[in-house]
Amino acid sequence: MKFTLKDYQDKAVRDVLVNLQIAREDWHGRYKRKNAFSLTAATGAGKTVMAAAVFEALFHGDDGFDFDRDPGAVVLWFSDDPSLNEQTRFRLLEASDRLRYTDLEVVANTFNRSKFNPGKIYFLNTGKLSKNSLLVRGSDGDEEYEGTFPEMRPDLRNHTIWETIRNTIEDPALTLYLVQDEAHRGIGKENSEKSTIVKRLINGEKGVPGIPVVWGISATVERFNKAMEGAQGRSTLPAVTVDTSLVQDSGLLKDTIVLDIPEESTGDFDTVLVRRAANKLRQSTEEWAAYTTQQENGETVLPLMVLQVPNTPNSNEIGRALHTIFELWRDLPETSVAHVFGEHKTQAFGKYSVPYIEPQRVQHDTSIRILIAKDAISTGWDCPRAEVMVSFRPASDRTYIAQMLGRMVRTPLARRIPGNDRLNSVDCLLPRFDKKTVADVVKALSEGGGDTPPTGRILMNPKEMKPNPDVPQMVWNKFVLLPSQTRPQRGAKPAIRLTALAHELASDGLLPGAGGKAHAAMHKMLDNFIAEREQAFTEKRAAVMTVDGRTIIFSMQSHQTRHDLFQADADDAVVGDAYRHTARIITPDIARTYTIERAKRKPEAADDFDDALIEAREDVAALHLLENLQILFDAEAKALSDSWFSEYRCQIKELPHDRQEAYRQIVALSTEPQDVDLALPVSRVEQTKVREGNGSETDVPTYQQHLLCDEKGLYPSELKSWEQAVLSSEMKRNGFKCWYRNPDRPSQDSLGIAYTNGNDTKIVRPDFIFFAEQDETIVVDIVDPHGFHLADALPKLQGLARYAETHSQFYRRIEAVAEVEGNMRVLNLTNPDVRRAIVGATNAESIYKSAVAGNYS
Repeated sequence: MKFTLKDYQDKAVRDVLVNLQIAREDWHGRYKRKNAFSLTAATGAGKTVMAAAVFEALFHGDDGFDFDRDPGAVVLWFSDDPSLNEQTRFRLLEASDRLRYTDLEVVANTFNRSKFNPGKIYFLNTGKLSKNSLLVRGSDGDEEYEGTFPEMRPDLRNHTIWETIRNTIEDPALTLYLVQDEAHRGIGKENSEKSTIVKRLINGEKGVPGIPVVWGISATVERFNKAMEGAQGRSTLPAVTVDTSLVQDSGLLKDTIVLDIPEESTGDFDTVLVRRAANKLRQSTEEWAAYTTQQENGETVLPLMVLQVPNTPNSNEIGRALHTIFELWRDLPETSVAHVFGEHKTQAFGKYSVPYIEPQRVQHDTSIRILIAKDAISTGWDCPRAEVMVSFRPASDRTYIAQMLGRMVRTPLARRIPGNDRLNSVDCLLPRFDKKTVADVVKALSEGGGDTPPTGRILMNPKEMKPNPDVPQMVWNKFVLLPSQTRPQRGAKPAIRLTALAHELASDGLLPGAGGKAHAAMHKMLDNFIAEREQAFTEKRAAVMTVDGRTIIFSMQSHQTRHDLFQADADDAVVGDAYRHTARIITPDIARTYTIERAKRKPEAADDFDDALIEAREDVAALHLLENLQILFDAEAKALSDSWFSEYRCQIKELPHDRQEAYRQIVALSTEPQDVDLALPVSRVEQTKVREGNGSETDVPTYQQHLLCDEKGLYPSELKSWEQAVLSSEMKRNGFKCWYRNPDRPSQDSLGIAYTNGNDTKIVRPDFIFFAEQDETIVVDIVDPHGFHLADALPKLQGLARYAETHSQFYRRIEAVAEVEGNMRVLNLTNPDVRRAIVGATNAESIYKSAVAGNYS
């Protein structure tokens, strides 16, 4: 793979491979059982990257996933949209370094083969299987041409596509896997042609059996799962579900959707909001350009505006919108406009002539800055650089609005821009919508459904906050030193973390030859490990090189059975299997280099290096049989990577953001929470009005002395009563300088603290961080006011206590506050006695009521 999988992607790939292995064994087993399962992944989760990793393992095997290849694997990738298939094909090649261009074939009308070839992915869409398609004409199910078969087969075609599918399924050496993309759309209306085609692929019909293995992928797969449960003669395997919160944590999705709507309920606001949208696009362009210049890394984003129009658009209306944009932004060339209408030809909008562009090309054709669309891009494909949308669709089309925004939530650089809400958001302007209808859009986006994943924050008519000019630089210096924590990653391997770190350090010139140094250190560890267990190693190596067996001899005369033991030399397959066991512990890469290093030291290396290499491979094969290899090897790899992180921490912080993000991801490759630095907040988009239940709006309260503020020095924040009480008390303390409302989302400017709830590790984000001056220096306090009625109140307290125990040197105070029977009670987490009481508690309320808590004032 060219990309490092996120933790949730790695887990999903493992789960999918387990299902495929079971499905393959079931199909080739005694009962030839057919199976189906689904992968639910929100838009932007990286489903194509996950699919690429699955296909690499399926075709080539993967020791990291402990998965053996299927030599007869054939994949049929099916969707209802050829442009979606083309985009998927491109992304698979972009993500994989083991899939070749020739491994991915689009099934064209000229396709004429008796069977699909193993090791290949074939792309097919609904239109190619419709009754008028050349691929199916003359098939058994083609009633229109019945009686004329085979003469009516176009171009004397030897095989219809249905016969190709049947022959592939019936070949015992092959396994046909159907991947149904956007699976919820495939199972459509009962009598639709699309639904009929999909059901025929799954269930089989007219002499063509159902495809043995069906894998459905979608953001919402309820309809697909229900259909599979009722499918004929098909079992269902456990569904693979990607946690949406983990996708949001990853930075692959934008954090905020900003909705702009007219304040008045009547009037034509098209021109006003189009002008506002053009301003937003221009400002976004300028901000991205400034960010690129600041980072000096060549990453350039040219944001795009989408003009979404009704299915029957008014050409003159679109022309007026374009005129408004070009009048405002005179430097924008008229050639920067394109459309994705189904007519596939140049359209006239007023005085403007606008060409067609294929949807899958929009993201990469950066000359396009204004895209005119109906509903074509609301499903199936993504355009991460689309950051502004104006919708001329009527208020009743709220579903299309939500679906369109669902395609725009991917971050352009596949990462979050640290501390910058403006570059981590998408703007949607709705001139034809009233506030009530917008509320429905907000609900659709918040809850998800259909093609729309649940999203992050959704704000109506918000305001941008910038760093407060009155905040002393000493405060900002202190802020960036505060340690935030990452969520652990299941199955993370310290050795992979070490080699990934070495690669980045060498790439950035911080530690030349870091990869060789890392491998040399691990080779030395393995040498010492063997030397300390020399006798045991000799015995285990001998065990690997021999196979013990038993011969059973039955006497026909005496009817007695005798058991004789035998011993034979192991063959290459046995040694190879043992070697792979070791490689899974020490990683295939280190296993390879350690084998070569040991071979160089063999006495016979000078005369016959191949023999020395075989001997060394047998040495490595025996390693996994020694006790504590995994524990000691992982400990050494972790110690070295931790020391390098510490040594090069300052240099890493001076690198551009994309490089810092690479190290941040490597830090997080651990089964334990890891510390990461906070990023400076440079832009925060906040709601300034709140909608009441009766439909009226009130201003959000504003406060002074926040780290971020508007042009008047004020910061809007909806605080609960006990939060207001805490803020008021802290602002009255001697030396108080400023405060920070810690974001409750996984951005780099949000301080997170790990806590364990059951078998899962989550992140709590304390509400407030306060800064004060004491003895001519800046001190920091965490004060977290929370209720204790929620089920995770105690685990959060315990997480805060563990954090305070290991990080108290960064803070003057770390306190948890709660309202108990009308009084504010506080737990001083820097006190060891308080921490011990929290660890031994059975519920949070009892702690606040106990003697270890005090009154907060």
